[in-house]
Amino acid sequence: MTDSEWTAARIPDLAGRTFVVTGANSGLGLATTRHLARHGAHVVLAVRDEARGRRAVAGLSDAQPGVSLEVRSLDLADLDSVAEFAARLHADGVPVDVLVNNAGVMAPPRALSPQGHEMQFAGNHLGHFALTGLLLNLLQAGRDPRVVTVSSIGHHGGRIHFDDLTGARDYAPVKYYDQSKFANVLFGLELDRRLRAAGSPIRSLLAHPGISATNLQSTGPTGLIRVGGALVKRFFAQDAEIGVLSQLRAATAPGVEGGQFYGPDGWKELRGHPTVVRPDPAAEDPDTARRLWDLSEDLTGIRYAIAASA
Repeated sequence: MTDSEWTAARIPDLAGRTFVVTGANSGLGLATTRHLARHGAHVVLAVRDEARGRRAVAGLSDAQPGVSLEVRSLDLADLDSVAEFAARLHADGVPVDVLVNNAGVMAPPRALSPQGHEMQFAGNHLGHFALTGLLLNLLQAGRDPRVVTVSSIGHHGGRIHFDDLTGARDYAPVKYYDQSKFANVLFGLELDRRLRAAGSPIRSLLAHPGISATNLQSTGPTGLIRVGGALVKRFFAQDAEIGVLSQLRAATAPGVEGGQFYGPDGWKELRGHPTVVRPDPAAEDPDTARRLWDLSEDLTGIRYAIAASA
């Protein structure tokens, strides 16, 4: 069977395994949760709005009675919330086999997180960086442990604005969204390098959904960006049930390798079934990745218990 034929039907039996999915109450996160639970996994829905999370669980349970789900509060843009979420998982003895860093915000007006970071960089990158570091020891003990970080085709052409990280001088919503998605790829690849150097069983993988129809295009942007997003969603986007396959394959398929990046196999990676794709060459630069890693440790206060890559 070829890559183009990979579908959710190929997800193996996940009974006895626990997945944490951020942003699990809607869009790609909800689709990810549904497929994981349908194949026997216990899924922790890590959501900012617990009421919406409970409604999502009710809907999933009605559609398939007996699925194993739980809702936990997590605001990735608030590092205190990230620390509290991780501490509760540890205290409650919840095992973690796979972490799916899925949640994201796209192109909102400029705003700062409680810790003073630009909101997209805070929620899309720093929160996931901190969460992964805080759960690393649980993952280390997991069964076929993986970290799947969901990026975007927007990472192409993105860069880290080290001299204006919060956008105080020159904020543009899409530019800073691309920065956060570029950071996701730098992080996922550098995490892979460090895990390999440490001999860890954890695999770090990346995924992107191409252009998929979710609420991401409408809940963050305003003005003309929102109008443009709606047009793209209507005329070009593929169904989320196809877009989600990239992260599902990275999270569940046997034989995947750390450092692989899964995206659609169609033209310009906009649509299609999941296959291994190449990151933007700039995102493969280890020097930039190490610089971002060091900065992320400083901004979050999270120090990973793995050595720097060579």
